[in-house]
Amino acid sequence: MPVIHKTTYEYPPWLFNGHLQTIVPALMRPSAVLPFERERINTPDGDFLDLDWLKKGSKNLVIISHGLEGNSRRPYMTGMARQFFTQGFDVLNWNYRGCSEEMNNTPIFYHSGATYDLDFVVNHASVAYENVYLVGFSLGGNLTLKYLGEKRERSPKIKKGIAISVPLHLESSCLKISSGENILYAKRFLKTLKEKVVKKAKKFPDEIPVGILRKIKTLQDFDDHYTGPLHGFEDAHDYYEQNSSLYFLENIEVPALILNAQNDPFLSDKCFPINLGRKLDQVWMEFPKYGGHVGFSPRKKEDIYWSEKRSFEFITGNL
Repeated sequence: MPVIHKTTYEYPPWLFNGHLQTIVPALMRPSAVLPFERERINTPDGDFLDLDWLKKGSKNLVIISHGLEGNSRRPYMTGMARQFFTQGFDVLNWNYRGCSEEMNNTPIFYHSGATYDLDFVVNHASVAYENVYLVGFSLGGNLTLKYLGEKRERSPKIKKGIAISVPLHLESSCLKISSGENILYAKRFLKTLKEKVVKKAKKFPDEIPVGILRKIKTLQDFDDHYTGPLHGFEDAHDYYEQNSSLYFLENIEVPALILNAQNDPFLSDKCFPINLGRKLDQVWMEFPKYGGHVGFSPRKKEDIYWSEKRSFEFITGNL
């Protein structure tokens, strides 16, 4: 599909660069207060996933996937959930393994390509619905696009997908976030990831070594020693190459929208594949100049976030 060049996003004047557009909504936006109902489901390998539901008896369900070290109650998750729930949809915000305030039961964690868990959630959740829509932020966006483009059986109820601030190419984006002025973001992620390793190692001391933690300085180091090997990949490079959603876009068979801001400090140049986008039948790409990472704050405080507006427009057919 043609790349959408005429974007409608206008940023608040006081958020004048990509860092402010990323940091301010992450730190200052309150979570929407919503009547979530928690459900725990058991995975085939003896683990569990915690799901947060918003139900009003709709036949349409939106499943929302969070970003790295996020969870179902992050402000960007509840904001998107509120937009659809108030417009008549049922909504499911789900937590990856180890992200719902309780450590999971198996040595593995979650990762950017763990579509087996997304598939399990979709199949579990979609039974009572006629139409299912997928929305993913950042890592969750990569997960969503990879899932839609994999050569696997998927529920025919899945009608559309949306990926917001998605690192389509994992390796180059990992290098981008770990370089220069972006290093503070990487350090923040590393801090919580290392804390999880320490907790997990108490349950699985033979599978998870902690002695090398002090040597890990970057996200790529972490993926080289933990994410990759724990999940069956040779190293970080192998993990990135097998799971980058960029390589799955050509096989997507339902309408999908990618929203990436050009000033996103997390994303490399490979996350804006305009030439590829012009060749794809089912993938729309919109790359506004501004917005930051999982930002897209509205100009007026009372307005909804632009990413929520665009997602609703796309799913309801008004893009």
